[in-house]
Amino acid sequence: MKITSVEAIPLAVPYRRPFAFASGTVTAADHVLVRITTDDGLVGHGEAPPRPYTYGETAASIVAAVRDLFAPVLVGADPFARERLRADLARTVANNAARGAIDVALWDLVGQACGQPVHVLLGHAADDVAAAHMIGLGTPAEMVADAVEVNDTHGVEAFKVKVGRDLAHDLAAVRELRRELGDAVELYADANRGWDADTAIVAARRLADFHVTMLEEPNPADDVLGRRRIVRESPIPVVGDESTITLGGVARSLLDGDSQAISVKVARTGFTDSAKIVGLCEGLGVTTMVGNQIDGMIGTVASTALACGQRALARHPVEVTNFLLMADDVLAEPPVIADGRTAPRQAPGLGITIDPDKLARYRADR
Repeated sequence: MKITSVEAIPLAVPYRRPFAFASGTVTAADHVLVRITTDDGLVGHGEAPPRPYTYGETAASIVAAVRDLFAPVLVGADPFARERLRADLARTVANNAARGAIDVALWDLVGQACGQPVHVLLGHAADDVAAAHMIGLGTPAEMVADAVEVNDTHGVEAFKVKVGRDLAHDLAAVRELRRELGDAVELYADANRGWDADTAIVAARRLADFHVTMLEEPNPADDVLGRRRIVRESPIPVVGDESTITLGGVARSLLDGDSQAISVKVARTGFTDSAKIVGLCEGLGVTTMVGNQIDGMIGTVASTALACGQRALARHPVEVTNFLLMADDVLAEPPVIADGRTAPRQAPGLGITIDPDKLARYRADR
């Protein structure tokens, strides 16, 4: 089996409402659909969500990287040779979302060729996982309303609360969420690098009063000494996310004392490097969980497959609800979250089908 074509299709899918966090606001899913076709007719898919304020990638840069840099490497190659292809693609630095989507599409192809779902190929650690929901910035009332809707409709009982702006406002939102949702639900916080170190230390102590379990990316990642001071003084674990986007970056962060847990995202490390990061963290006794890059439905399916494939990831709620922000998407069958849990697709590969009418409606290059 050989790869015959690699496509990068920009999409523009509207949101039902904007999603805000400390480093930016998203109003539409300007994602890129990566499609890889083989000579025996199999088609693999991956989704690349651009985050220029985090990784420097835009939809246009992802399309260009896939078309001009990665497709020439992939065409004619065997999709089973993932390690060889990983090394070849790594000669181009950065472009994390583009490479992540390619890796997901390759695993989709391999799963189809083997007749096995991706989560089975990854280890089949679980048949389903608990879901977590990210709550975007807003007024305390708006943030509570979002959480209550997802809790009532989908049974979700784990919430990542976006913080990182005015501390008093952030604490007021967390206070209201805890009061409304009760002590049974898990709340953890994500500042998206929005605070300085001194503010983050105060915030961590105050958040602990509301039984917040973790604090993700509290300050700018390049403030290395400040991050280490936060880790030393915080009563709750500090999670690396944007500051730990590669296997080597994770190793340095953990060994240098910059992070105590790691958020793994399929959108930036695919399945291959995500599994390597999980293995590294397991060896060091470090907690890992599946994060969300405000993924669409394809990314959500991929995240669920990764979590159900890896035992260390299946232990923790998985951030898989943010496709609900989107007014639509290109999948024929959307993901399902019920009673607070979600399950992987059972068909080979990712088990997804692209709706051709929706793809024609939302592609942004025609």
